[in-house]
Amino acid sequence: MADRMTITFPELKSKLYARDQVKVIDVREISEYRDGHIEGSVLIPLSELPYRTHEIRADEEVVVVCRSGNRSSQACDVLRQRGFTNVRSLVGGLLD
Repeated sequence: MADRMTITFPELKSKLYARDQVKVIDVREISEYRDGHIEGSVLIPLSELPYRTHEIRADEEVVVVCRSGNRSSQACDVLRQRGFTNVRSLVGGLLD
């Protein structure tokens, strides 16, 4: 079970399967994204995120993913500092 700042892969999978309105942001590099990603996710590498927050609506649920969970946690901090309140990091990233 994840806390309110994180989400587990089964929880995310359930939301996506139910077609809940959730925006998945992948903060890995383009080469990592090309190797495989969650269908429908949006690639915004962590290094570009501070300059691309305008691409994310503040009123939508956002789940941030990366390879292991470290970059997604950092990305959530960036988003929260910019006023986003409904952002969660995928626990363990795409490795789990």
